[in-house]
Amino acid sequence: MVKVYSKALVQSIEINRILGRLEGDTAGPTIIFTAGIHGNEPSGVFALVKVLDDIKSKNIVVRGKIYAIAGNLSALQQGVRYNREDLNRMWNEERVEWLLKEDKIIKNEEDYEQYQLYTIISQILEIDNGPFYFVDLHTTSSPTKPFITVNDTLLNRKFTEQYPVPLLLGIEEYLEGTLLSYINQLGYVAFGFESGQHDAPSSIENHIAFVYLTLIYTGVILKVGVDYDTYYTILNRSTEDLNHAYEIVHHHKIGQDEDFYTKPGFTNFEQVKKGQQIATSNSVPVLTPLKGNIFMPLYQKKGEDGFFIIRHIPSIFLSLSSLLRKLQVDRMLAILPGVSWISDQKDALRVDLRVAKFLAKKFFHLMGYRSRRINENFLIVKNREAVSKNKEYRNTTWYRNSY
Repeated sequence: MVKVYSKALVQSIEINRILGRLEGDTAGPTIIFTAGIHGNEPSGVFALVKVLDDIKSKNIVVRGKIYAIAGNLSALQQGVRYNREDLNRMWNEERVEWLLKEDKIIKNEEDYEQYQLYTIISQILEIDNGPFYFVDLHTTSSPTKPFITVNDTLLNRKFTEQYPVPLLLGIEEYLEGTLLSYINQLGYVAFGFESGQHDAPSSIENHIAFVYLTLIYTGVILKVGVDYDTYYTILNRSTEDLNHAYEIVHHHKIGQDEDFYTKPGFTNFEQVKKGQQIATSNSVPVLTPLKGNIFMPLYQKKGEDGFFIIRHIPSIFLSLSSLLRKLQVDRMLAILPGVSWISDQKDALRVDLRVAKFLAKKFFHLMGYRSRRINENFLIVKNREAVSKNKEYRNTTWYRNSY
């Protein structure tokens, strides 16, 4: 058990890895909330404890199971993002294979934290019934309006469209080794929610509202006995001036020994011009390479992501993308010059950019592929849709209404 402090509430609570677990008398979905995977983001932890306590005290009927799990306990206790490694950048194929080894050597705090999380999640998937939903709660170092981060699959997109907050699609192309990307590769609905600035009281309020909406949208609880309209309005009022969906068009990554400092005053979704100074790096001005909206500018000591530039995705693009994926038009991509399958499952393509110069990244996004550049000549694109467990969600209300 560790003690976690909230600057927003000026309050401490003692928590275990499992913040809470509720099981209903009737069958239903299993929803897994994680919070505090970054130790300087306690807002989600306090929100989950509050919601679970309320559900129990008000005798709200639960269908299925609810899990609330704390991420990086040691970092939460110290109020730091992480100790040795960013726990939300460790979920790559190599590290997960290491977790499976019986003779693994745990070298630091984050090794232990990851092993604990992996064990709990694996046990839930093995023992409990689906459909499964994974929700990772976060906050940001800069002031922000609430938003959802989601790997761009139709399954994820259709479920998260229920919320009155904007979606940021395809962040997995820029952030490697996140917990949600690992879960998405297993085929389940999984997404993150950023509620506000780390220590803002409104961040806890937004998290509470989002958790309640999630429980309702998944069918774990009913609207009866829950102030649904209030929770919906809390999120809707704070984001009604934003567009429905965005994508990242630029990522400024910070080097290991780089002295990076963001200019004060930037907030998420604020418009910026090409050539505008955002920060300084080793006393040299850092200018935006293109116009758009600034996203997650770094205002903390730890972290390797200086800032992102995002742009609105037109609704016509989203509709076309959905149609092309449903028709599985991507199966014909390998007949194009410079494009070939590199997977027996036909879920990954190798693109020779010297030949296929006409194929831009946006084209592959339409088809449901994320890209990774090997070098200046070759691109690997992997299908986001191939592993989605659509059958598991087929009988849910939201799935039937959206397909």
